[in-house]
Amino acid sequence: MDSKQKIFNLIGLATKAGKTKSGEFSTEQSIKKGRARLVIISEEASANTTKMFQDMCRYHHVKCICLGEKAELGKVCGKAMRASVAVEDEGFAEAIGKQMTMNGGSEG
Repeated sequence: MDSKQKIFNLIGLATKAGKTKSGEFSTEQSIKKGRARLVIISEEASANTTKMFQDMCRYHHVKCICLGEKAELGKVCGKAMRASVAVEDEGFAEAIGKQMTMNGGSEG
């Protein structure tokens, strides 16, 4: 199993534990309320969406990464396509961050 799949598995576990918010509005609210520990943006998200979340994460000191397709992010959350996911649990965020460094993923 590669690092990307491990990350998606961790996002799925976090979702089942109720520790994620998905979709642009919910992700934005999670960041602004100080609950987000990590934000994952789809590589297919528009340039405006990507820039908005990267700027918001930088301002609120939240780690932000770009990973996967919208369909992949939606699938691991048990929803339709998603451009963004906020992980609200520190433990899951750290585990995903470790996998990203192993995977060499892009960070925002």
